[in-house]
Amino acid sequence: MDKLKETAKHNASRVKQYIISFFKWTLIALITGAVGGGIGAGFRYAITWVTDIRMQNPWLCFLLPAGGVIIAFLYRVTKLSGHADTNLIINSVRSEDKVPILLAPVIFLSTVITHLFGGSAGREGAALQLGGCIGSFIGRVVRLNEKDMPIALMCGMSGLFSALFGTPLTATVFAMEVISVGVIYYSAFLPCLVAALTAFGVTFLCGLSPAAYALTVVPELNILNILTVAVIGVAAAVMSIVFCVSLEQTHKFAAKFFHNEYLRTAVGGTAIALLTLLIGTRYNGIGGEVIAAAVTEGEALPYDFILKMLFTVVTIGFGYKGGEIIPTFFIGATLGATLSPLLGLPASFGAAIGLVALFCAVVNCPIASIILSIELFGSRGLIFFAVSLCVSYMLSGYYSLYSGQKIMYSKRRARFINKQAK
Repeated sequence: MDKLKETAKHNASRVKQYIISFFKWTLIALITGAVGGGIGAGFRYAITWVTDIRMQNPWLCFLLPAGGVIIAFLYRVTKLSGHADTNLIINSVRSEDKVPILLAPVIFLSTVITHLFGGSAGREGAALQLGGCIGSFIGRVVRLNEKDMPIALMCGMSGLFSALFGTPLTATVFAMEVISVGVIYYSAFLPCLVAALTAFGVTFLCGLSPAAYALTVVPELNILNILTVAVIGVAAAVMSIVFCVSLEQTHKFAAKFFHNEYLRTAVGGTAIALLTLLIGTRYNGIGGEVIAAAVTEGEALPYDFILKMLFTVVTIGFGYKGGEIIPTFFIGATLGATLSPLLGLPASFGAAIGLVALFCAVVNCPIASIILSIELFGSRGLIFFAVSLCVSYMLSGYYSLYSGQKIMYSKRRARFINKQAK
């Protein structure tokens, strides 16, 4: 009898712990998502506002060197130079290091400056860093211990990602999956989903619509089309390696030959300004119109993906802020739109395949990528997306946009490798 009472007491204690954890993380995630959604909405409005200003005043691109100097000054005066990037957030999840809250306003302003003056960058880098800062700050306010802080960081990441892209399920899984490839932090599932949905709801209330595209044509499901889609996956894998290596080498080159941060950003900004003078403004900023045209109409110039990669590599490599994911969407969509007619596929469908396949290859997140394909394009053609993703994921090797990412398990066999991404 005593043993039964002891067992019942133990079970009741465990149930109580689960209930407490459930409500604790739900509350923390609601707060994180609400704050992240508000900041994310403000960030989206700010990026849209400065982009409109730049498009109405194309000459602003020639002030990009001055904008780079301002960004370098912000990081120098706040003492964040040299280590404040998305890798800091990724490493903090694993190492339990603190994320400085000062990084939030600095990355916000730096990204806005980059877009105002025409740097070729995205906004997800800022989203992940802002989210990490918010999650870390809220975690410290509620006095979470060092074991719970990583979940708070992932909460913030999923909330801001959801606010900026309008893809809450992708944001949830991406935050859990991107840290260590092959290991998903399932303990963060509830808080990340609650934070992502809350942030998504806040942006909806602020009048911001999610990113979504309608697939006008989906080819017949047969072996020939499956093999053709796999070829686009191969191309995406190759392009991902070229993109990641180019970013890394450009960053090393800029740091080696231009030690002074002010000079480095000024030189990079001058290069972008000259490229803009020669080529035009098509590759400045986010390039959302080009992405939309590629995935809805199949319209893309055959060299779009090359020039966008060049603009982005110079922008990010020389110290401007923003992120690489939306440029990846641009490169993948235009690559797919260019290749698919040669392979006998509709250009718009190939653009959609290329967009998601390249995203998967550069972040090594196949599950999040499959969900992204559904949230962006619906469930039609899901088998095609899955085929291209598995091909691009495996053949992209251990390269990544984030050098802080860990590849925990081999892509070729069931073996634990714990390898740093290249």
